[in-house]
Amino acid sequence: MIIRHLKIVLVVLVSLQALLIAVQNVVNLDAAYQSVAYVVSNQDHTVYASSIGPAITNPILIWIALAIILIGEFSAGFLAAKGAFDLWSNRNGSATEFRAAKKFGLLGCGMSMVVFFGLFMVIAGYYFQMWQTQIGAASFNGAFQYFTASALVMLFLNMADD
Repeated sequence: MIIRHLKIVLVVLVSLQALLIAVQNVVNLDAAYQSVAYVVSNQDHTVYASSIGPAITNPILIWIALAIILIGEFSAGFLAAKGAFDLWSNRNGSATEFRAAKKFGLLGCGMSMVVFFGLFMVIAGYYFQMWQTQIGAASFNGAFQYFTASALVMLFLNMADD
């Protein structure tokens, strides 16, 4: 039973992590926009000065990129929250019922991994080379931490608990 409770708490924390990041981005929308604009503009790249893709400076495209990030963060948070609720509701159920209740928790962890690994590390980190700047490196490192935490929770959640 204690393992089930630990899994529920960890899924709650994945949800809180994603929702807190998303809400902070909304509360600081101009700063979030400026950060995304800076990264996709390829400014201040001294190590790899050339890029395989064009810099993006069109404000509409930058807002679209930020919207995709926010949708991903909120989706991860809400999916994990639904998963935590389902897990809590089935904490005293059979192994089969509890296993079935993991669906949205796993989806929330997976969505968090898509956002922080896919969007931040792969696309922003390597396509836009954001690791080359101080602002970008901080986002890259944070994304690695969020991705890793979500991946570990996903692995733990997916393990048998009975």
